Amino acid sequence: MENQKIRVAMTQGDVNGIGYEVILKTFSDPTMFEICTPIIYGSPKIMTYHRKALDLPVNFTLVGSAAEAVDGRLNVVNCNEEEVKVELGHASAEAGKAALDALEKAVEDFKKGGFDVLVTAPIDKHSIQSDAFHFNGHTDYLEARIGEGQKALMVLAKDDLRVALVTTHEPVGKVASHITKEAVKERLSQFSRSLKTDFAIRSPRIAVLGLNPHAGDGGLLGSEEQDAITPAIEEARAEGIVCYGPFPSDGFWGAGSFTKFDGILAMYHDQGLVPFKLLAMDEGVNLTAGLPLVRTSPDHGTAYDIAGKNLASEASFRSAVYLGIDVFRHRQGEKAIRRNPLRKSFFDRRDDSDRLKKLDATDEQ
Repeated sequence: MENQKIRVAMTQGDVNGIGYEVILKTFSDPTMFEICTPIIYGSPKIMTYHRKALDLPVNFTLVGSAAEAVDGRLNVVNCNEEEVKVELGHASAEAGKAALDALEKAVEDFKKGGFDVLVTAPIDKHSIQSDAFHFNGHTDYLEARIGEGQKALMVLAKDDLRVALVTTHEPVGKVASHITKEAVKERLSQFSRSLKTDFAIRSPRIAVLGLNPHAGDGGLLGSEEQDAITPAIEEARAEGIVCYGPFPSDGFWGAGSFTKFDGILAMYHDQGLVPFKLLAMDEGVNLTAGLPLVRTSPDHGTAYDIAGKNLASEASFRSAVYLGIDVFRHRQGEKAIRRNPLRKSFFDRRDDSDRLKKLDATDEQ
């Protein structure tokens, strides 16, 4: 088993979007087969349709499950027994059901140990809704299905830029009610663990953004910083988490302060993801941290407006495959270290002074 390539499963996502296009373009590069064994959960008929429409002559092999996957080939597990009408660029209940069928089958195979990494192509959050799927997206669904009581954390990553969120898809009008000391501290702990385990950063430094303009300006513009965020930072520090803030969001991003930290914890979706996508849209990756499964996805949606036009870039999807493989390897390495307490003790005691010397005086503000 140790000599096998890492098995990377992929769900087809919304068949009317650009999912198959970015998958096919990614694996039109033969070097991808040198680093992993790819397995698509989808439909050979739908894949053939997209392959022909886009003139992407990528061969594939039909298999019954991940356990039958052939090394050096693009493997496809058929998840859609019924005919699915493909309507490029349009949301439909059929496409939503096809996306869910693929996701459900992938989860079943993961529970059987069929693959190592899951990369999900984009879904349409409206058309996939049903009695079986009543979630805001993949992250909540996977937390419920395979979380084993653990909470998922969404981390957006590209190179040294990593952004996590205290609240993910809460409406803006409800965000403040979710910013509690307990919530911020929990996310800080999750983020720190992910940076150590998933990204192999020994002593990660985390910047925490404020919720209000000017980080509340000493209570003049809001009390969440004083009542929740600062106390959470102080408690996290007392437990050994290296974190700073709360920083005013506009100045933090505008001054380039994000380059001084291993991770940035934002309070809500747009506060973290708007600047992230401005900086890393083409190759950004969404990682679901905190779950037994290594799951990544490209940092874009179904892109109905360009579906079937051969205009989609596969850069983010390819990066999602790369990051998934890296995270899997890092987790395996962490497990190996924990099996050897002496080695772990050596890593835990290594001097981090050089890293800490990089702190500017402004970091302490």
